[in-house]
Amino acid sequence: MKSMKKSQRVVLITGASSGMGRAMALFLSKQGFHVYAGSRTPHKLNYIKNITPLKLDVTNPKSIEEVLSSIDFIDILINNAGYGLVSTVEEVTEAEMLAQFNVNVFGVLRLCRAVIPKMREQGEGTIINISSFLGKIGLPLFTIYNASKYAVEGITDSLRYELKPFNIRVHSIMPGFFDTNFARDNLVVNRETFSSKSPYQTMVSKLAPVIVEQINHGNSTDEVVKMVLDIIKNKNAPARQTVGDKAKKFLPMRQELSDEDFERRVREYYNL
Repeated sequence: MKSMKKSQRVVLITGASSGMGRAMALFLSKQGFHVYAGSRTPHKLNYIKNITPLKLDVTNPKSIEEVLSSIDFIDILINNAGYGLVSTVEEVTEAEMLAQFNVNVFGVLRLCRAVIPKMREQGEGTIINISSFLGKIGLPLFTIYNASKYAVEGITDSLRYELKPFNIRVHSIMPGFFDTNFARDNLVVNRETFSSKSPYQTMVSKLAPVIVEQINHGNSTDEVVKMVLDIIKNKNAPARQTVGDKAKKFLPMRQELSDEDFERRVREYYNL
């Protein structure tokens, strides 16, 4: 693979063939960035100017190594690959737990581990982790997903200290619910939790349809992609930013209220 001219800034995006990742890839390519679009289905981004689709599996270290060996330099890494597991803790399987963390957490760490040496040698770089407002707020049925996004926030915090001496910036974006087909394409449900025999059936019947409705009628991805561009351009951008109605509603409230008062508000809002 031939290298891009250094005058053209280079972005690597994971999970780039659909949803928010695809929106970022298309938007940044139109802004003049050269985008390496990593995905398990890279053919979905073929023949688009300034985009190089790459076969990338964030759960496979060898796949990451092969991709990184073909890219000379990377200015921006956007860790976007992820999905949401909907399950109670009692009913979740060992395989489901491990798979959720393998993509959402270890995938982020693997990409950072692979990209940081390049950025350190270049003397600069930017890492943007696409997290979730559920990285700061718990919801029932999303415990494993919540935990994975809380972990991403911890990674972001620690890496900011670790990489600052090398002029590498680390940020997270915590979106609320966005209209990206996430509920259809990126939610995995535990069969036992959604069975009529589940002891959590009442909670599932109340909460699950509301969450799916909020996702399917969420904000436009335009808000997220513009925030990504602002972080790239602004060296003084905040460590983390929220975007979307639900994130802007709940996160400030989370900071202002006690744990008990906030929990009470969430219970009332979702009729729990």
